[in-house]
Amino acid sequence: MIEIPRKTTERAILVALNTREFNSGIVDEHLSELEELALTAGADTIMKITQDKYNPDSAYYIGKGKAEELAHLAETNEINLIIFDDDLSPVQVRNLENLLERKILDRSGLILDIFASRAKTKEAKTQVELAQLQYMLPRLTRAWTHLSKQFGGIGTKGPGETQIETDRRIIRNRISLLKEKLTKIESHRKTQSQGRKDLTRISLVGYTNAGKSTLFNLLTNAEVLAEDKLFATLDSTTRSFDIGNSQRILLSDTVGFIRKLPPHLVASFKSTLNEVRDADVILHVVDFPHPFYEDHIRVVEQTLKDLDCNKKIIIKVLNKIDLVSDKHKIQYAMNHFDNSIIISAHRGLNILKLKEMILNIVEESYVEEKIKLSLVETKKAAAIHSLAEVLSTKYNKNSMQITYRTRKENSEKIKKIIYGQK
Repeated sequence: MIEIPRKTTERAILVALNTREFNSGIVDEHLSELEELALTAGADTIMKITQDKYNPDSAYYIGKGKAEELAHLAETNEINLIIFDDDLSPVQVRNLENLLERKILDRSGLILDIFASRAKTKEAKTQVELAQLQYMLPRLTRAWTHLSKQFGGIGTKGPGETQIETDRRIIRNRISLLKEKLTKIESHRKTQSQGRKDLTRISLVGYTNAGKSTLFNLLTNAEVLAEDKLFATLDSTTRSFDIGNSQRILLSDTVGFIRKLPPHLVASFKSTLNEVRDADVILHVVDFPHPFYEDHIRVVEQTLKDLDCNKKIIIKVLNKIDLVSDKHKIQYAMNHFDNSIIISAHRGLNILKLKEMILNIVEESYVEEKIKLSLVETKKAAAIHSLAEVLSTKYNKNSMQITYRTRKENSEKIKKIIYGQK
């Protein structure tokens, strides 16, 4: 008989600063979210600690006195992992590790670890490894402890375990190679999207665990993984479905957003997030019952702004209405959010109305036109076929009349080709 070793759950203390920027209620919410992230990664939160401080201490983040108190708590409660809610500098990490003699992890490191464990496809694994290496590069001073196999467990998945003795030159070379791979992936995505020009593209975005994948499955009859966990979806998935009136739509499910999302992660997931950039319409899915759903909305809106997508047509989809009993909350949302709809993807509530909203947007964005060309203008005719859905072509002795349907922006391109070029 082969004895299979049991996976031991790491015992963690979560630490956050109570600064002038946030009140205690928001800090508690941040710690609750950090606890959920830790649980997703496989850690058991034993206690949460907050420290009132105007600014982070440059040497120990929470100050040396509080760090010494933390060391005593860790020893007494057999803690082997301490997670901080903000990013730590290499100096802070080194000092805390020396004092606490425990594995130290910050929020970015924790999120990267979760992404590493959830990455399944070659693209996702490449994106996560790139983000991890960029995160690791300025922190090589602590590689002998943080990345060594004497710790293992959370925060050591991915390149850390296999490149313990790596130096900056090797990491930079690896980063360059991964960037080249992602450039090729992005080029391949663009080639794929060339054949979708005549279709309306919609992207689902939202805070992690808002129910995007559940809605995606409902609309497209797909079988994308939908779990009540953070970051259940990493890879973007695109499917087509009929919205009504013979309209075919391309719908993409994307990775969830979260507050304090590591910038390296956003950068490395550029090829995936291009699905959002290329979208004609964005469905912003919101976990409506969540007590801080408005804070989640602001985080997503800021991320969309960072991606230069905030000026697109956006429908706020307030999801999980079946879990909300407060009528005042529902009335507030209906009055407060423009271009929004309240649904339950799990129960299928208000989905027909959502489809009607999408259909109206699609109908308004399309035009039907006719253009007369001479029989020798075959290149112009081919351009129309590439940019529009040709409904009919009537031939006369010396000319042809093409009736086509296309999006308004493509209509302008066609007119430029026909009338603006010789």
